[in-house]
Amino acid sequence: MPEAELTPAMFQIMLSLLDEERHGYSIMREIAERTQGEVRLGAATLYRAIKRMVDAGLIVEIAERPAPELDDERRRYYRLTDVGQQVARSHAQQLQRLLESVYRKRLLDAPAMAR
Repeated sequence: MPEAELTPAMFQIMLSLLDEERHGYSIMREIAERTQGEVRLGAATLYRAIKRMVDAGLIVEIAERPAPELDDERRRYYRLTDVGQQVARSHAQQLQRLLESVYRKRLLDAPAMAR
């Protein structure tokens, strides 16, 4: 999948899956928590993005379930693929270069750790 086709929602999903495998509702909740409520994906947006990402080989649906006796069997769990990790890293590097330009142009002050 070309970098230009990676939507903000897809990148947020990739970030959620970097730590662990998750089901859809868990992905939505993690994104909302990590962004302090600034980004909230609706179910339609989430599952449309997940379908595109599965089709592109960025994530896979997994059969294993954590504690199956405590889990709802209707849930589908997803894992980031190696290709997905490479695409996420490439996108993050692109964002880093963009932020460096923002700091050089003094649109924002660089955080103390970036100086």
